[in-house]
Amino acid sequence: MESLAAFLPALATIVAYLIGSLSFAVIVSRVMGLNDPRTYGSKNPGATNVLRSGSKKAAVVTLLLDAFKGWLPVMLVKWFGQPYGLGDGTVALVGLAAFLGHLFPVFFRFEGGKGVATALGVLMATSWMLGLATLITWLIIAVFFRYSSLASLVAAVFAPVYYVFGDGVVWAADKSIILCTAIMSLLLIWRHAENIGRLVKGTESKLGKKKAADDHGHGHSHAKHNHHHRPHHKH
Repeated sequence: MESLAAFLPALATIVAYLIGSLSFAVIVSRVMGLNDPRTYGSKNPGATNVLRSGSKKAAVVTLLLDAFKGWLPVMLVKWFGQPYGLGDGTVALVGLAAFLGHLFPVFFRFEGGKGVATALGVLMATSWMLGLATLITWLIIAVFFRYSSLASLVAAVFAPVYYVFGDGVVWAADKSIILCTAIMSLLLIWRHAENIGRLVKGTESKLGKKKAADDHGHGHSHAKHNHHHRPHHKH
């Protein structure tokens, strides 16, 4: 039984990583006949970049599926894991594995997205209240400042803080979940390094302005354009 107790969490973690590795930005774009999101815009296979294709539908479907793939593995462990001794430790591992799958997808040459939607899915499954608090944080920053990246960074910082402060009030915090939430947050911040640079320089594109900026290339969006055109010279 001891070997089974070690094997099942490992198996659940591997399956979660494989589910996370389904890069829906690429899959949805392919199915809907759009360009590969890794070839334009920020080259990031995520919903925000898919939106640059001009298809809101594709972006929404990508966002929902990316969140779902973070939510599903965690919920499967919570629903069916208890009789097999899969507790909070496995919930934490599986959530982190699904998130890492999105960042480094085995099916897509390990070229993944930033993981915002997937991380939110993991948090929603860990505790819907934690997920909701994080989502509200993202929305507040996005509405007031109009930067998707800034909203993601602030939400990433606050998610583990909410979880720790909710201990004994809303939930009983688990050390392994605290650790995995903190690791996800640090990885999210690391994946937004370029965005942080652009935010500091004032060249980060705002929400709702991407299409206009990409179509016309007027005014302040030139810096953004140059940034995206630079990589093309390498090829």
